[in-house]
Parts: sequence; C-alpha cells; structure tokens
Amino acid sequence: MKKLFFVLLTVLMALPIGLQGQVSRRDKAVFVTPRNEFMDSVRKEASNFIAKPEAVRKQLQLDFTGLYHPTSTDDFKKYWHNKPVSQAISGMCWCFSTTSFFESEIYRLTKREMKLSELYTVYWEYVEKAKRFVAERGNSAFGEGSEANAVMRIWKTYGIVPADAYTGKKPGQKYHDHSKLFDEMNAYLQSLKVNNAWSEEAAVNTIKSILNHYLGEPPKTFVVNGKDVTPKEYFETVVKLDVDDYVEIMSLLEKPYYQMAEYEVPDNWWHSKEYFNVPLDDFMGTIKKIIRTGGTVCIGGDVSEPGYEGHAGVAIVPTFDIPSEYIDENSRQFRFSNGTTSDDHGIHVVGYLEKDGKDWYLIKDSGSGSRNNPHPGYYFYSEDYVKLKMLGITVHKDFVKDLLKKQK
Repeated sequence: MKKLFFVLLTVLMALPIGLQGQVSRRDKAVFVTPRNEFMDSVRKEASNFIAKPEAVRKQLQLDFTGLYHPTSTDDFKKYWHNKPVSQAISGMCWCFSTTSFFESEIYRLTKREMKLSELYTVYWEYVEKAKRFVAERGNSAFGEGSEANAVMRIWKTYGIVPADAYTGKKPGQKYHDHSKLFDEMNAYLQSLKVNNAWSEEAAVNTIKSILNHYLGEPPKTFVVNGKDVTPKEYFETVVKLDVDDYVEIMSLLEKPYYQMAEYEVPDNWWHSKEYFNVPLDDFMGTIKKIIRTGGTVCIGGDVSEPGYEGHAGVAIVPTFDIPSEYIDENSRQFRFSNGTTSDDHGIHVVGYLEKDGKDWYLIKDSGSGSRNNPHPGYYFYSEDYVKLKMLGITVHKDFVKDLLKKQK
C-alpha cells in the first residue's frame, strides 16, 4: 500500500501544474492591424492584370532654357506684406489675394502689422451666394470663386476677425481642403431646383450647417486687448480701413472706356457693375505708378499659358504666342473673347524690378503652383504677361485721382 502511494505521488508530481491545482490560464488580448499579405498580393496582381495603361497627356510649355528671368525675391524692390499662405485644395485665391492686399494697405497707411482671417470672409460669401441662388430660383452661379470687391462687401456687412480667431481648419488639419465642402453645398442647392423648395431661411440654415461641419462656426465675439468685441466692432474700431476708398479697374475693348461697367466673368456672380474700364496704356501705367510710389496692387487674370510654369516660378509670353510689340488692346480682347484668357486666379503684386526698360513684378501667390520653385509662395511675372493676360486690378483711389476724373 505504501508503495502504491509513492507511485501515485510520483505521477501527480509529473503532471502539469495546471492540472495539479486546476489553475485557469489568463490570456491577454491585444489590438492589431489585420494582415493578409498573400491576399494583398493577389489583389494587386489582379488589379495590374485588368488595368489599362493610362495615357499621359503632355502639355505644351515654353522652353525656359537660356531665357533671362529673375531668380530671387531679393532681386526686387518690394513692399511690406505678410508671408505667403497656401489656399491648398480650394478656390479661395480671390480672398487670399485681396486680404493680403488690404493687410499691406493697413501697413502702408498706419504702419500696423495685422493678419486677418481669409476663411471668415469665405464663410459669409458662401452664405451670400446661397441667398442669391434661392432668390434667383437657381439661376445664379454657385462656385468657389469670387472677386476682390466681394471682400469689401463682406467686411462692410459681417465685419472681419484676426486670422487666429477663425482658421477654417479642424484641430490637427494642416491644409485647407474644400472639395467635399463644395460638393455637398452644391448638391444641396441643386436639389432645391428639383424639389422647387425655395425657402431662403431653410437654405441658409442648411448651408451654414454644412460650413460649420467642415470649417467650424465663425465667432460671434472674441477677445482683443482683454475686451470682447464682435467682428463688426473689430472692423470698425480696430482694423479701421475704409474699403470705400478702393476702386476696381479693368481694361477690355468690349466695354466703353472711362465708364463703369460689368466685369462679365463667372466669378462676378452678383453681376457687379462697379468696374472702371480704361484703355490698356492707362491700365499698365496705373500699375507702374503704384508699385513705384510705395503701394501694392491686387490683380486678377489668367494663369493657363505655355509661358506660365510653377517650377520655374515665372510667367512669360512666348514669341510663338505673340511677339511683344503686338501685345495691345486688340490681342488682349481677342483672347478674352475666345475664352483663352479668363479670370481664373487672384494674386498680389508686392514688388517690381526694372530690366532693359521693362518691368518684372514680384507676385505673392496662394496657389499650389507657386510652392514648387526655389522661392515658394512667389511668382515673377514679366510686364508683357501682365499686359496680355491680367484683366483687373484693385487700387486705392488716391493713386488714380487723375484717371478717375476722366470718368464719363
């Protein structure tokens, strides 16, 4: 019996501890990213097998080899402006360029450095577009673009805020991206036409809810120097820029000269007729005068030419397009009439360089193309390019008093 006991004891000692004491095992759980490398390779191979090779369409471009152009912003006589900021994936050039221009004007007039919010203006411009869309029963253009004088209109109506009071970005978001924002707003407004649902209050509330989701709700008040102020109070008592002192000037042969006229481009969606149309020589003379006497210029026009290239960072009119001596009101109007010149980009002229009797202009640009060169955020425009392709400017009336006296 004793021998049998020792045999059983030996057997029990040889068994796993878990069976001896019936101790349950405690496993731990972890979170992992699911992986199936083989299936990934299968999918990739299947995709490659059925994929058709994409045809790469080449684009006609000027060969810049051997052509003179400035190579550094240091080559230019330049005036104070805030550093370039990117509009990223959006159509906000009209607001970025005009806001930059007004910031430079505030400095020129008062020596105060201010950085104002572009997105605050953009928010309320979309609201105004939605209102008109409803009022016109869908016959008003709804797009991402607008014009420089829209900034004046918005500031007078809604005020303005500092850049850090409203960024239009979510926490952690590095770049603006308005693709989904615009698509959602546009789809909603188009649905109003289908459903014949023309309630302005409902439409504006929905547009605001979409804007609030993507951009955040703009502040009703914010703190300045320890005091709560509204955007209107900030505009009127802190910014203190009289936007009525500014005028839009264009030069198109199709309109009578020295008269106010409508700038007939899609981005002028509210059909403003507050554009003073002047001959091309006056147009170019105004730019030259302002940039030589301490001012800057907000300018808009076309940037889709073979001589416009982001990696080179310059804009030139190639001779195979039109020789310099043939650039005049007729060639300018010809391109506008046939659609090869359009108002597709707003920029800010912040400096100049005179070379061989002609100007080069230092352009502050919020577009993505300007970020691909050795002077990110800037382009260098030749005088010929401005003369042929830039359509309108925003300037302070003090610089054009004599020109405005010619108004008929």
